[in-house]
Amino acid sequence: MDTDVLVVGAGPTGLMLAAELCLAGVRPLVVERQPQPRDTPKANGLAGQIVPLLHYRGLLERFAEHASYSGPAPGFPFGGVGLDFAPLTESPLQVLLIPQPRLEELLAARATELGAEIRRGHEVLEFSQDDAAVTVDIDGPYGRYRVTAGYLVGCDGGNSEIRDKAGIPFPGNTYPEVTRLGHVTMPDTVTLLDSGDLDVPGIGIIRSGFTRTDRGVLALASFTPEVLLVSATEDDPTSSDSDSPITLTELRDSISRVLGTEIPLGEPIWLSRFHAQARQAERYRDRRVFLAGDAAHLFPAGGAALNIGLLDTANLAWKLAAAVHGWAPDGLLDTYHRERHLAGARALLQTRAQAALARGHDPDAIALRELFQDLLNDEQPLKRIGALLASSDLHAPLPGPADHALTGAFTPNLPLRTESGTTNIAELMRNGRPLLLDLSDRADLRATAREWRQRIDIHTATTDQRPADALLIRPDAHIAWAADIDQPTDTTIASLHATLTHWFGDPTEPTTGIVTQPA
Repeated sequence: MDTDVLVVGAGPTGLMLAAELCLAGVRPLVVERQPQPRDTPKANGLAGQIVPLLHYRGLLERFAEHASYSGPAPGFPFGGVGLDFAPLTESPLQVLLIPQPRLEELLAARATELGAEIRRGHEVLEFSQDDAAVTVDIDGPYGRYRVTAGYLVGCDGGNSEIRDKAGIPFPGNTYPEVTRLGHVTMPDTVTLLDSGDLDVPGIGIIRSGFTRTDRGVLALASFTPEVLLVSATEDDPTSSDSDSPITLTELRDSISRVLGTEIPLGEPIWLSRFHAQARQAERYRDRRVFLAGDAAHLFPAGGAALNIGLLDTANLAWKLAAAVHGWAPDGLLDTYHRERHLAGARALLQTRAQAALARGHDPDAIALRELFQDLLNDEQPLKRIGALLASSDLHAPLPGPADHALTGAFTPNLPLRTESGTTNIAELMRNGRPLLLDLSDRADLRATAREWRQRIDIHTATTDQRPADALLIRPDAHIAWAADIDQPTDTTIASLHATLTHWFGDPTEPTTGIVTQPA
């Protein structure tokens, strides 16, 4: 075996997967057909549940140094309707505005410092698989060679060769519109008003959010006074090559066609262009071959692709590592498709709804958007849509009865007190290991979990208004099990033992490749 896991594609998904695998004690090989990192951004940042997960890995502050904004989103577009989270006590959506090339640079540095190998200019030609391994033929700068891997993960984008060669259908549709968008410096001649609207010389007030004409849609927003976010969506009149770099002139011309006049733009910070598609692979696994990121799903509205794709990797990595180390219980790898296909379908549902909401220009479509906007003036619908965008509304579909409301949920970052001082969930999860968190000094629970001490961490802490007596947290930060407060010992021990066995296997099986290093 040349490598335990071969990752195809060194975009954000492949690089994040490589880093997560390293945390779990597996050193993957990453191959990328492009000889150099891409400098054409396809996304302008991260939005959703992936942002707190990066915090749990100790990466958010490091990445935020390179972002134009990091924190709660004051608002967000949804299908041509502007969401205003300002009336809420807490925004349901966290964002990290960072151009994709810089994100890839940071993720590549993270993966390599943890031990991953990245080979650029290496293209997969063919592969075959049997019960023991995947055999992959690769064309590199010095010729053709062969790699034998335990598992192969296609993170090679919407046009995935891995998906096609595996014979996995990718049904869906492509939309006729093209969207050109960018972050530019705020022009000196433009005034950002307290309302978020823009005062543009020669034009007047342009409202923040969406401006519709019979030629398309203009969107404007600003998280900071120094940076303007702008996009123009129209039927593509130029049949532009989506792989060629977009220029500021192209963006400016698209805005002029949509709006009927030019608006001043500052210096470009980040520019991109995309044709929307709505697709999802019928299955995310074919025996020893897996799909993640755009290879598994494409969404027709912004904000979902990287959030869902990077969360795919957090779900898959620890399960692959369990298989590599020899202790994966039966069916563990199948849970990747079951859990993440559901998450992808949920994201596809809301982004298709956005596309339908945004596309029409007739009076009926306008009335639909106005009614939708009116509904979002109420707090509860606004919170639900925000959670839907973040992918925080979906609990992982875990086996057995959901005996506790937190089972399957993403772990909240509880503040904790321990014998060593104050800490929180994020600090305890930086090494990416499963965690039993005892919040009520339950020696019986800790004793049960010690059978798995080579595979999970065990911590005792207290917190104000504890949500449970104890939490069993998976490496992807989802709660696998929770003990009701003051639940009887006999039932608690039995359910904890069953859950530990289900996710982390037979504790008597030998374990290799234990990782104890901090993230």
